Amino acid sequence: MAFPSLPEILAPRDLRRTDLEQSSGDALLRIYAWMQLARSADNRILDLFRQGLIKGTVTGGQGNEGLIVPLTLLADKAIDVISFSHRGLGGHLLWSGHLCEHLNQYFANVESPTLAREGNIHHGDPANRSLPMISHLGAMLSNVAGMTDSQRRLGRPAVGFAFFGDGGSSTGDIHETLNLASLLSLPVVFVIENNGYAYSTPTTEQFAPGTELWRRAAGYGMEGVSIDCTADIEAATLALSSVIDRVRATSRPVLLEAKVLRLRGHAAYDTCDYLKPGESEKFFAADPLPRLRARLLAGGQTAAVEKIEAELTAFVEACVQVSLAVPRPDPANLQAGVFAPEAPALPWKPATGASRPETMTMAQALNLALRKILSERPESVLLGQDIGVYGGAFKVSEGLLADFGRTRVFNTPLAESACTGYAIGLSLNGHRAIEEFQFADFVTEAATQITLNAATYFFRSGAKVPIVFRLPTGGGLTFGSFHSQELDSFLLAMPGLKALYPSTPQDAFNALLAAYEDDNPVLLFEHKALYRRGKHRVTWDPAYREIWQPRHVRAGDYATFVTYGDMVQLAEEAAIYFESEYGHGFDLYDLRALSPLRLDVIKASLDRTHRLIVLHEGRRTHGFGAELVARLTEEHFFSLEAPPLRIGSLDLPVPFAPELEQAFRPTRAKLIESIAAWIG
Repeated sequence: MAFPSLPEILAPRDLRRTDLEQSSGDALLRIYAWMQLARSADNRILDLFRQGLIKGTVTGGQGNEGLIVPLTLLADKAIDVISFSHRGLGGHLLWSGHLCEHLNQYFANVESPTLAREGNIHHGDPANRSLPMISHLGAMLSNVAGMTDSQRRLGRPAVGFAFFGDGGSSTGDIHETLNLASLLSLPVVFVIENNGYAYSTPTTEQFAPGTELWRRAAGYGMEGVSIDCTADIEAATLALSSVIDRVRATSRPVLLEAKVLRLRGHAAYDTCDYLKPGESEKFFAADPLPRLRARLLAGGQTAAVEKIEAELTAFVEACVQVSLAVPRPDPANLQAGVFAPEAPALPWKPATGASRPETMTMAQALNLALRKILSERPESVLLGQDIGVYGGAFKVSEGLLADFGRTRVFNTPLAESACTGYAIGLSLNGHRAIEEFQFADFVTEAATQITLNAATYFFRSGAKVPIVFRLPTGGGLTFGSFHSQELDSFLLAMPGLKALYPSTPQDAFNALLAAYEDDNPVLLFEHKALYRRGKHRVTWDPAYREIWQPRHVRAGDYATFVTYGDMVQLAEEAAIYFESEYGHGFDLYDLRALSPLRLDVIKASLDRTHRLIVLHEGRRTHGFGAELVARLTEEHFFSLEAPPLRIGSLDLPVPFAPELEQAFRPTRAKLIESIAAWIG
């Protein structure tokens, strides 16, 4: 069914300061029309929810239109970057798409922008730089910062707009991102939508008495501004225009506190019984929409206003009927949407990048791969803590800053969440970021960005996030609980992440190239004990993409033995021992790719051996080995000649003293003892 035609007044989606200064009244009429459309759509959506035609719940922007409509009209929608909050339907309507498309999102039908995979206002248009919000308040700011920087790097004078509420302004993500944006001089307008309540909690219970949120900007070395978006819409629009123009011209961020209203509760189910007597009436008395309407009527625009209102009423209802007729989604092939399709191989030069073939450590092989990427791929960016002059905690990035410059290789502040979100924003817009974490343990600080933003973008919006997270991982070096953990099973419990875990310098070199060119977020686990454990020859390998498949390390018929990372050497030593002492040969596989799991060759081996050993360094309970055992035995259970043997670390925080850490982790002696007891 064709979409209803837009009323003529809605054809222009832009507004310039000169439009207001001409005093013809047309600009205010345009603002009123879009505010009225946003209000009418929000109210109609609430009605549809109460009728049971929209599921979940709905949040409304009633009272917020005096901010969101003028700002979005003023933005340059051809180059700017934005992420609306759950009060931003009016902004979505202005930025891109037809009202029917946005209604399809609320109805969660087959033509919704998210293919019904995401709810209600949690949508955007990443192809046009409108980033879909998640419910974790503050998590979107850094994505906006990163994409805005990407636009600037591409020569486009873009401004970013990131929205959050008075309640959300307390979250750490927001403060991390404000600091990062000021440090990098990113042209972002950070907009606090201050409606006085975070769900039911008033600002008096959120902040110390007398706190003005915009004044916090001074602590980050940026300008702070306060604008009342409830009283005089023309004055508010002119003030917003001035802020946007300054940010575009100076490439400096601004913290904007906008006074807005929440005329409905937090969401449809909110009873608002926490409001003080008479408070709701005060909100409605300050409603900017009827104020603007009264001004237009007083200015002789009665006929134009009534025409707009009649056209919008008919338009909204026609759109509702169109969207109601769209079929429900089909769950077939739902899992196919988790990962972006396999990308074609990049045109790498058939050389390592080294001046001559040589043997090297894993750390050197990774450095060589980073050099190759930075040399051959101009869209690549490397960031992380202490990776600049110092070269990273493990010197893997040594020398890269000197050779490629600070725009391509740069230190980040101690703000893993914001810096990861910033890297995601870069990677959403044509750049490809590689982020080095000091230790894999610190990835927990960025868990929301990795598992709920990067990992889900493609599934919920179709946006590809080609990014690599380099994670120095594992124990055995007496680093204690916060620098030694294996977090593979923790992270891979969340869908949408790929993961590689090389055990040799050549595999590490190949893995970084394969991870870099993938269109999905890839976790690259680099075991710290392997960084400098011997030197091996590293060459250009045209079959580098085979890193996504298990490597056959050793042949045998007695049992299929699966492991990865630092445990590969232990497993090989044990295999040699049991072949020489017991006459039992193990068919040994280095898994290499933890996600997606490609187990066909290992299953074929298990068909032949009928016995399974799985070794991993992570803790035994909920460790990755449990998933391997489950996957491999559910098809082979009745052909197994022995129960599977699963060996991992103890269920403890990683202890510090060498003697305690040796007792905690698998060792050669413990591995041989466990297998011998299993053989019986």
